[in-house]
Amino acid sequence: MKRVTGIGGIFFKSADPKRLGAWYREHLGIDVGDWGGAVFEWGGPGSAPGMTLWSLFADDTEYMAPGSASFMVNFRVADLNALLAALRDEGCDVLDATEQSEQGKFGWVVDPEGNKVELWEPPADQ
Repeated sequence: MKRVTGIGGIFFKSADPKRLGAWYREHLGIDVGDWGGAVFEWGGPGSAPGMTLWSLFADDTEYMAPGSASFMVNFRVADLNALLAALRDEGCDVLDATEQSEQGKFGWVVDPEGNKVELWEPPADQ
């Protein structure tokens, strides 16, 4: 079974997301949008189109809970339900909640060091 196929996003906590976003815009040239992040599109001849998100969250966000890190990586996956079942069978700490929206399917696992990892199966056209 194909598991992770790429990085879908990288999310950071920040004491001041607007200020930090402005720093990344000014010094690294990242096109940080009003929503607090940037989209890096990729793909080319012979490659499927896709994107990786980079986004800042306020320090007090609960989105990365129960993880204890100041960041979370979102991995693109081929088949979320199959991967979550395999991870459960392997004894991994898989969170019960999943979400589905127009952006795709989402699930989460916590690694052995307490980092919450987001797993994302994009819609078929992404």
